[in-house]
Amino acid sequence: MAGAKAKDARLPLATSLAFSATSLPLMAMGISVSIHMPAFFAANIGLPLAAVAAAFGTVRLIDVPLEMVLGLGMDRTRSRFGRYRMWMMAGAPILMLGLYMLLSASKGAGAGYLVVWLLVMYLGASILTLAHAAWASTLARTYDERARLFGLMAFVGVAGALSVVIIPAVMSKLGYSDADSVRGMLWYVVLLVPLAVGLVVARTPERVVEETAGPRFRFRDYLELVTHPNMRRILLQDLVIQLAGNWAAAVYIFFTRDALGFSSASTNLLLLGNLGAGFVGAPAIAWLATRISKHRALMVAAAGNALSYLLMAFTPHGEVGLFLMASIFAGTMFSGCNVMTRAMTADVAEEIRLQQGKEQSALLYAMVTLTSKVAAGLAVFLAFGLLSRVGYDPQLGKHNAPGAIDALVLVYAAGPVSLNLLGLACLRGYSLTRARAADIRARLEARDAALLPS
Repeated sequence: MAGAKAKDARLPLATSLAFSATSLPLMAMGISVSIHMPAFFAANIGLPLAAVAAAFGTVRLIDVPLEMVLGLGMDRTRSRFGRYRMWMMAGAPILMLGLYMLLSASKGAGAGYLVVWLLVMYLGASILTLAHAAWASTLARTYDERARLFGLMAFVGVAGALSVVIIPAVMSKLGYSDADSVRGMLWYVVLLVPLAVGLVVARTPERVVEETAGPRFRFRDYLELVTHPNMRRILLQDLVIQLAGNWAAAVYIFFTRDALGFSSASTNLLLLGNLGAGFVGAPAIAWLATRISKHRALMVAAAGNALSYLLMAFTPHGEVGLFLMASIFAGTMFSGCNVMTRAMTADVAEEIRLQQGKEQSALLYAMVTLTSKVAAGLAVFLAFGLLSRVGYDPQLGKHNAPGAIDALVLVYAAGPVSLNLLGLACLRGYSLTRARAADIRARLEARDAALLPS
């Protein structure tokens, strides 16, 4: 009986794939912005490194209250179209407008221009990311099914990342400039957004979970989200692991080009290997989670990620093959960290719904997305700030002084290695096991059945 019930809880593959489509443009946008956008505005538009760092940091700080407001609004939304479906339809055009204005930037555009349109872009991206993740947490209804669905979403996201990274590699071969390549990437995302979101909205059912009667707003309920022992551990580890990944991404172009001597074409092809590893890493870590539990699988991925940055930092100058192997290993581990964080958040969302009697999934994912955004902004601010202090000049490239190049290598490696190890330590004491999740699900189903009209 239990086996049949678990089988019934599994989503059809076609439904899971259609639902995962939104991950295509979101991951493509994330790669374009985190890796290429800072360098694009610094090297091609002409903004100083400090101004680019300040712009990204400012936008992330403004995002802090915005994320929470969006999460609150989504969880309290009820309509005949569903709870999260209508939010996804609203987020798509906002994201497209922000991307279009950023790709339209011309030489001489100031920091104010960058801040305004980054804000618009991130507003649209936040709406889509929160609605998609919260919808997934209600769509997948068992401990293992959440690992599978979030693993598939990450798998599809990798396809989006790979497809966007191919663009600069191809355009470089055809003789286009780096600036043209970045604009080509952003145009691709603009066109992909309505197609992917339209597929999700048209093909995915939405189940609005039952809530018990009670006060609609109690400050204590929202304070409990932050102080909840398991959620607190998830947020802390996500903050530092995302900071590690974004730190490396911000310095990646400079490190591979100026410290290791790789060409722009080789750098983009190496990035393809790193991102493509997610095709293996996301489902592999999701599978591992069904064997050893999600938090232990995440600890394995964090440890592997730390090791990968050491291997990349010690790659000899010009050794593309060795760097590629280390980069593939890094991509495998980092994709697993992302999958587990989101799958574990879905488990905590059910635990909190059992305790409070109300849906808080979007707000919880707002908190997770918030840590990622704060990490992304801090990474550019900290890494670029350190590079400017040690005298590294991105416009000099490989002609920087030897001491500045050595400092570039140290900046690339030291932050990500130490931060991944700190993320692993944050998970000690996590207690939401498979058995506990199954008990929560059984109690919720019994309560939901009692709330249905006779």
